[in-house]
Amino acid sequence: MCLALPVRVVELKPGEVALVDAGGVRKEVSVALLDGVQPGDYVIVHVGHALTRLDPEEAERTLATFAEAGLAPASAA
Repeated sequence: MCLALPVRVVELKPGEVALVDAGGVRKEVSVALLDGVQPGDYVIVHVGHALTRLDPEEAERTLATFAEAGLAPASAA
């Protein structure tokens, strides 16, 4: 089974890298597969790569569902 997580882009870094926040955990991921990513965007991340942008409302619903299931902390956004 694969799991791709919605995360919020916090900062863009050199080399097609972004710092993202996943429930308070920050990690650098590749954004090379996407054009025009900006801080504040939500993206779906799988195996260290942002795969697609996600509507902020959809991201919040998904994160809330994960939190209700005990799979992730509630979003702080």
